[in-house]
Amino acid sequence: MNELLLIDDDRELCELLGSWLQHEGFIVHAAHDGISARSALGKLTPSAVILDVMLPDGSGLELLKQLRNDHPDLPVVMLSARGEPLDRILGLELGADDYLAKPCDPRELTARLRAVLRRSLPTASNARLEIGDLSFSQARGVASIGEQEISLTLSESRVLEALIQQPGEPVDKQELAQLALGRKLTLYDRSLDMHVSNLRKKLGSHPDGRPRIVALRSRGYYYNV
Repeated sequence: MNELLLIDDDRELCELLGSWLQHEGFIVHAAHDGISARSALGKLTPSAVILDVMLPDGSGLELLKQLRNDHPDLPVVMLSARGEPLDRILGLELGADDYLAKPCDPRELTARLRAVLRRSLPTASNARLEIGDLSFSQARGVASIGEQEISLTLSESRVLEALIQQPGEPVDKQELAQLALGRKLTLYDRSLDMHVSNLRKKLGSHPDGRPRIVALRSRGYYYNV
């Protein structure tokens, strides 16, 4: 059974969401500030985290940075009343796997959680995909360029895996979103673009200066061999 850590200072909301998620088969732990959240993360090994942007003792985005340093492959869904595009982009830039604005439908939150949890399941394959100087461990979800190992978030590793399985061939954005995020993109949804942008920054360019991941306007992306 999957354990979740719900980090939000709205105790009433935590009760409501906690009851709903428990009914859906999750074990839910709640923390209402950054201090208690860090304490809980030192004791628990949750399958995923639901994190509010605004906490009474600091920014949830700062906590997200720490999470990404300490637990790079832990799925994180941001949940916040600050639903403006800039806030969503910032959360995704810092490594959130998904982002929902309050108030949200608990069924939508459950669907997003199940999607990230499905993608976090370890693969039975021990294969390493190798393209030039890049290698990718499917089991670990970790990329390497030469001797340098590159830590990826869950979403970034799924994007890379989808692209390098057909190098040089464009992958449609909706298809890539389904493979990498477990869902289709909605209108004005830039979450896939942000995950790709983060991935491009981490991978850098080929030794000859060519970009590793190329965007095709209104079409999708491909891994440049």
